[in-house]
Amino acid sequence: MARAPGYRCAECGWTSLKWVGRCGECQQWGTVEEVGATVTRIAPAAVPASRAARPITELQAGDAPRWPTGIGEFDRVLGGGIVPGAVVLCSGEPGVGKSTLLLAVAATAAAAGRRVLYVSGEESLAQVRLRAERTGALEPELYLAAETDLATILGQIQATAPELVIVDSVQTVASADNEGLAGGPSQVRDVAAALTRAAKAADVPLLLVGHVTKDGSVAGPRLLEHLVDVVAHFDGDRQTALRFVRTSKNRFGPTDEVGCFEMTGDGILEVPDPSGLFLSRSATPLAGTCVTVALEGRRAIPVEVQALVVQASTPQPRRVVNGVDASRVAMVLAVLDRHAGLHLGGFDVYVSTVGGIRITEPGADLAIALAIASAHRNVALPRQLAAIGEISLAGEIRAASAVQRRAAEARRLGYSRVVDDSVGLVRAAVADAMRVGRADPAPAPALAAVPRG
Repeated sequence: MARAPGYRCAECGWTSLKWVGRCGECQQWGTVEEVGATVTRIAPAAVPASRAARPITELQAGDAPRWPTGIGEFDRVLGGGIVPGAVVLCSGEPGVGKSTLLLAVAATAAAAGRRVLYVSGEESLAQVRLRAERTGALEPELYLAAETDLATILGQIQATAPELVIVDSVQTVASADNEGLAGGPSQVRDVAAALTRAAKAADVPLLLVGHVTKDGSVAGPRLLEHLVDVVAHFDGDRQTALRFVRTSKNRFGPTDEVGCFEMTGDGILEVPDPSGLFLSRSATPLAGTCVTVALEGRRAIPVEVQALVVQASTPQPRRVVNGVDASRVAMVLAVLDRHAGLHLGGFDVYVSTVGGIRITEPGADLAIALAIASAHRNVALPRQLAAIGEISLAGEIRAASAVQRRAAEARRLGYSRVVDDSVGLVRAAVADAMRVGRADPAPAPALAAVPRG
């Protein structure tokens, strides 16, 4: 037996023979701690016949059993429901609605006759009760506990025997066996490991609320994301009511699904069809607007892009964007100047999306270009026109990902004219759109009653 001293990063597990102030792997400061590992020789253990390795061809394939939460959008993200024994980490910025969503999940499960244990480390029992009254989450099978001690929480799980456990949040829970501060890397690691072991041993699903850092990543050691089965991110602009739930890791389902919710005064509501949330309600076509179909996970969502072009009053024209990538707007302006004959160097350009949604994918390039051209030339595009495509620096229009799905969603909502990569060049797309806009200024009757969610 020998003792091998060394240093390990509490954030990512990187090891070093000497102490350093900054981790060489994750580049975090002050996370390298001294550790001492006892090296022993491990003898092989006897393997029972029931646990012996078998050829993969002899194993029976089957889906993991699930039970639905009753909230369809959350079930969509999880892959159809919660798997018994699964550990789900739900992260998001403060105030985005994580606790409200999970309280709704708890109430729905309790209403279905499942015993739920909701442990709050951030709010008192009275505060949780008030929120439950406001959101209609009062159920006799919903058990509340306000605890921050790990051992007490494990005792609550054992005494209550729930079918679902929710801990809000993992950063507020501390173990008495760990000398670190609550929320520190070592505490979060030990707490998450202990709760995960308890959930797996009891075959009970566990939902953990996690904080995020300034850059939007999950706070705590990277090991936290490795321990859990599902990592779900709850995001949205707090200035708007819309919220999205996405998964970056899911051992039991896809990671390209997105759940859509709306925050209201009475709690959080599902938005199973967000098609009309990001379209303006104007009955007549307006210059400077163009509809595209963006992808949120597997969902194709129509989004209206709006642009405003005005004569600049300063030597440095302004470029103001909201809801779209500023660098892509700058690139589109350069392409329009070089390849489409739209010289906007002396104009202020404003680009925004309707409804507060943010588009970061290149599939909206063509809609941005047509909206800017429409605003500059004061020509309204037809209401039944939608644009889908990526613009290259050479002025070519390239096919966006899943273009068939996007086009099908556009036609479902009445957009009979879909401008895509088949046009070839952005110059031709702009010219055709302007020609069609001048020739067909009337609104499309089929679009007068687009569903609004």
